[in-house]
Amino acid sequence: MSNMKIDHIALYCLDLEGMREFFIRYFNGVSNEKVDSLTEVLTEDSYHVLSGPRTTGDGYYESCIVGPEKILIEITI
Repeated sequence: MSNMKIDHIALYCLDLEGMREFFIRYFNGVSNEKVDSLTEVLTEDSYHVLSGPRTTGDGYYESCIVGPEKILIEITI
């Protein structure tokens, strides 16, 4: 199993433990297929997908969802 490497993240929220559980549950992938499957799981769990999965103009593969507390999350590789 691969681990996702995050260089930096800043997140301001009201429910830190709830946000922690969200990221632990959903973010553990680094391939187009993982972006696809993660987007599908998030959709099934009633999170709104704003865009994607798609290849962006600058060559990234991503989808964008509305997460807990209405934060926008780009799932990008």
